[in-house]
Amino acid sequence: MNSAQYLQDVYLKADPKYTGRVTVPILWDKQTSTIVNNESREIMRMFDREFNAVAKNPEVDFCGRSQQEQIEKTIDAIYSPINNGVYRAGFARSQAAYEEAVTELFEHLDRWETILGKQRYLCGDRITEADWCLFTTLLRFDLVYYVHFKCNLRHLFQYENLWNYLRDLYQQPRVKETCNFDHIKQHYYRSHPFINPSGLVPKGPELDFEEPHNRG
Repeated sequence: MNSAQYLQDVYLKADPKYTGRVTVPILWDKQTSTIVNNESREIMRMFDREFNAVAKNPEVDFCGRSQQEQIEKTIDAIYSPINNGVYRAGFARSQAAYEEAVTELFEHLDRWETILGKQRYLCGDRITEADWCLFTTLLRFDLVYYVHFKCNLRHLFQYENLWNYLRDLYQQPRVKETCNFDHIKQHYYRSHPFINPSGLVPKGPELDFEEPHNRG
C-alpha cells in the first residue's frame, strides 16, 4: 500500500503526528489517502451495507435488519472468551491468567458445539456476520493457537459440530481464495519471539478443509 514497508508507515501517511497503536485491519481510501476505519466490526458492517452501490452481489446481506440485535449480541458473546480468548491465553504473563483464559475459551467452545448441534449457524439457518467473526478464529485454531498460544485442551477437529461448521463456511463461494495458511503460520510463529524464540514454523498440521461436511 503506497509502497509502505510497515503498517506504521500507512498510519503516518494518514496522520504524520499519529502516536497511537498500529493495528489491523484498516480500510484505506485511495482517493483521499487516509484511513477510513480500523475497527474490524465496523469495517465488516460497512462492507455489508455501505458498498452495495458498487457490489457485484448487493443482495447478499449478512446482517438483516430483523436479526441485527441477535447478531450483535452473538458477536459480543464470542468476542471476549473466544476471539480474544486465544490471545489472552497466548499472551498471559502468569500461570493463573493463562489457565483462566484457556478454561473460559474451551467452556465457550463447548457451549457453541452444543448450539451448533441444534442449528446450522450461530444465529439460525443462515450465515450472518457472527459466523464470519467466529470463522477467522476457528480457521487458525489448529494451525496456530493450539500450539503457539497453548490452547491445547482439545483440537478443533475433535469437535464434531464446530469442525463441520468451519468446513461449511470455508467451502462457501469465494472464501477459500482468501485463506492463506502459510501466511497465517509464518506471521504468528515469526512475529512473537518472546513466545517462539527460534522462529521455527511448524510443517503441519495436515488438515483437509475441503472434506465434505455434514451441515446440509
